[in-house]
Amino acid sequence: MQFICYTRCTTCKRARVWLDEHGLTYASRDIKEDNPTAAELKTWYEMSGLPLSRFWNTSGMQYRAHNLKEKRPTMGEAEQIDFLATDGMLVKRPVLVGDDFVLVGFKEAEWAAKLL
Repeated sequence: MQFICYTRCTTCKRARVWLDEHGLTYASRDIKEDNPTAAELKTWYEMSGLPLSRFWNTSGMQYRAHNLKEKRPTMGEAEQIDFLATDGMLVKRPVLVGDDFVLVGFKEAEWAAKLL
């Protein structure tokens, strides 16, 4: 599994502790240093079955700085994915990518249902 996170994010820290406590093996990737590409985001979006809106970090400074609350509803899917790929801090985290699943954000019950 690939654990895409921001090391200073408290939710990511909680998710990492949860993974470690359950003995799950993963490779860690810092979303700020190595932001996801548009191709990765498109693949993850399709694999997740989630609405694209779940991939946005709506509480982040970059989201507010770009006034995305107003802009995003008029953006097409491809445009949103391309914009997300410009800055890892726009992406909701953590993202956990397995062979056949993608989890966005840390919800313990959701992660437990998928991983345990």
